[in-house]
Amino acid sequence: MALGSSKLFRPVKVGALTLNHRMVLAPMAWFKATETEHVPILPLVKEYYTQRASDPGTLLITEATIIARKAGVNKHAPRVWSEEQLQVWKEISDSVHDKGSYIYCQLWALGRMADYNALWEENPSLSYVAPSAIPLSGKDKVPRLMTLDEIHEYIQLYAQAAADAVNKAGFDGVEIHGAHGYLVDQFLQDVVNKRTDDYGGSIENRARFGLEVIDAVVKAIRAEKTAIRLSPWGITALEVQMKDPIPMFSYFVLQIKNEHPDLSYIHIVEPRIDGAQTRNQEEYSSDSSNDFLCKIWAPKPYIAAGAFTRVTAMEAADEKGDIVAFGRHFISNPDLTVRLKNNLPLTPYNRSTFYLHRNVAEGYTDYPFASTVSN
Repeated sequence: MALGSSKLFRPVKVGALTLNHRMVLAPMAWFKATETEHVPILPLVKEYYTQRASDPGTLLITEATIIARKAGVNKHAPRVWSEEQLQVWKEISDSVHDKGSYIYCQLWALGRMADYNALWEENPSLSYVAPSAIPLSGKDKVPRLMTLDEIHEYIQLYAQAAADAVNKAGFDGVEIHGAHGYLVDQFLQDVVNKRTDDYGGSIENRARFGLEVIDAVVKAIRAEKTAIRLSPWGITALEVQMKDPIPMFSYFVLQIKNEHPDLSYIHIVEPRIDGAQTRNQEEYSSDSSNDFLCKIWAPKPYIAAGAFTRVTAMEAADEKGDIVAFGRHFISNPDLTVRLKNNLPLTPYNRSTFYLHRNVAEGYTDYPFASTVSN
């Protein structure tokens, strides 16, 4: 099969958008926001996204962006609720649109994953909360059990952040961060959700918070602008790894499909991914596969993420119809989509520069574009 004939390089409809190909920028934390106001640093952050929007018709998903002050604090993590934050994000989204591409904002609430010292430094009255009072190993603070009123408040915080992201900041849609042990995922995972009320216990109850968040966001901005990211196979170091995630996530995704058939997409992390690391084949079962979710969700837009190469991405697109999210290679190759289309060499990434909390271009916007493209 000729490289150019792969579905990976063909248009696909996602929500109200028509993408020119099936390669998207994965959401990746960069911590390139101001320390106190959590505003994306200009012009640096705008340049980063604009570079990766240079191939028209590309979908970009932002780094995790905190929905409200009380939703958790990580120093230098961006937010999407103050007027200043929204204005800067609008400048970024406008720049992406000027390139003919699209951008979704990933909505983030941290729960027990919050930096509680930073939370209380910012405002001592803020509460460190989670679905259950279960701390992370090695942490000296235990999160407080969320009350029902707080659960309902958080649902509305997601909806308000979604409305502001689309209506004020100019994003084309939002992706709810339901993966990697953050708040939505904490409700789904039986290993950290030990509630005995309507939001814990059974599969139906553990799904309730995430489904109500989706309901509220859809009501605020419509289904075609709403998406969610999930990581069924968990993260070992964060103690969010169920023995058998298939029943939980099968139910959750089927409910989404039934209730919101026009949802923009679901975004699923491959089982070989363990946080920032890639598991060796022997570290996960050969039975671990996301095919069960592909089948439930088909034929709707499905984004797969997780250490894809040019070859494996083409296979995923051709055999399953997947859209493929690229992370690390999109960092070091701002024109990754052009390189993959034309089978050009990739620039290696430098992992040591991934989380520099500074207003510097190193490892962020200083990677080169391909000098030549074969026609």
